Amino acid sequence: MPSDGTTHHKITGRCYCGAVLLVSDHLPATVAYCHCSDCRRWTGAPLPAFAAFGADHLSAKPDQGTGISHTQGVTRWNCNACGSPLMARFEYLPDQVYVPLGLIDQAADLAPALHCHADAAYPWLHLQDDAPRVFGSARNTLNDAI
Repeated sequence: MPSDGTTHHKITGRCYCGAVLLVSDHLPATVAYCHCSDCRRWTGAPLPAFAAFGADHLSAKPDQGTGISHTQGVTRWNCNACGSPLMARFEYLPDQVYVPLGLIDQAADLAPALHCHADAAYPWLHLQDDAPRVFGSARNTLNDAI
């Protein structure tokens, strides 16, 4: 156990082809669904879920460089070999990096605790859980997580 009294856990993940390895010695600060069209388009999923890590708590091997931005204030990284979405950073969520939950080896133990942009959910999508639904970005809740 670390001297600060916290318990650290090894979290690992990888892209589809295995060229990029994601590693953290910390549990995610939060896990959330995002119903926004930008995240849906990036992941190709009708309801993407993401694990939020402190920016200094997650590493990608090999280093993924500066990323790309097609939406103002959002930077994303994809695997250069297979195209898998790897990570995203949002200006309004400083010091956080979001990883698609499906990449994480321990995803079965990381249940989402929040629905962001719930007002943008597809009308045919009916997920029954007790996680709060927040209209818009949920930036205040997410910023408090880190």
